[in-house]
Amino acid sequence: MGLINKTDEQYYLGPDGNWNSLDENYGNYQFTSLKDIINNFIISYVGEEKIISKAKRTDVAFHAQRALQEFSFDLLPSMKSQEIEIGPNLNFILPKDYVNYVKLTWLDDSGAERIIYPAIKTSNPTALLQDNNYEYLFDEQNNAILTAQGSVTKDKFHSDPGQTNTTDQEFEDIIGENHFGRQYGGTPSSMQSNGVFYIDQMKGIIFFDSSMVNRVVTLKYISDGLGTDDEMVVHKFAEEAIYKYIAHAILATRANTQEYIVSRFKREAAAARRNAKIRLSNIKIEEITQVMRNKSKQIKH
Repeated sequence: MGLINKTDEQYYLGPDGNWNSLDENYGNYQFTSLKDIINNFIISYVGEEKIISKAKRTDVAFHAQRALQEFSFDLLPSMKSQEIEIGPNLNFILPKDYVNYVKLTWLDDSGAERIIYPAIKTSNPTALLQDNNYEYLFDEQNNAILTAQGSVTKDKFHSDPGQTNTTDQEFEDIIGENHFGRQYGGTPSSMQSNGVFYIDQMKGIIFFDSSMVNRVVTLKYISDGLGTDDEMVVHKFAEEAIYKYIAHAILATRANTQEYIVSRFKREAAAARRNAKIRLSNIKIEEITQVMRNKSKQIKH
């Protein structure tokens, strides 16, 4: 029986019957829901005369969710993005399903995304309040030290116009002094003019330097794939790897399981994961060839 249960009209028009009204779920055939993964695993791997004679559905669901989390971090195509305009507060609040960032960019006038680099030599420490004698101030019960809302470190970072790679010298002067292409005393990681940021993980806020005000910034980040039911899907290229992961996890945590069986499924899970990673890398020979044509030798195909 075929897996497609929609007509062309239902697929392209969606539930409301209007073309491209954002309620359609285009491209969903490439994914399998986590619910189907759990059902298929119980049917295929659990039962009499099978490798797993008995397993609770809750155990399978737990390991399936853990597999989706682990695969979302470095394997599945799970990158999300948010775009906002940075106001005078120079802040970007982390999304509610944020796990780690991929990159931050700002949009220039031509529509190109320019990478914003992290500032590794600053932070947003907790500022303790002090009196005129530099002694700490406590609350009315003298139980806790009073703290300020912001830190001096953060305020000075906000006032910084950002790193720059410009020079006051004219181009001809640089050539004349035989200094072309040289940057003496510069730190390569900070020699750029796209602005800088740092993330306060405890407060869940991204802070920018003052050069980013009124710029449109995009945060590209990864989540764990478990935020909503719609997100809990697995790409079909990684479906077999999920099954092997669940099987190994169940066998490895079960008492009296023979070690050679656990080792076998550990190897199979690793091999399936490698295959999924190769498939999801989406390497196209034509695209590689086009890039290599920019090199000294032409690649014929």
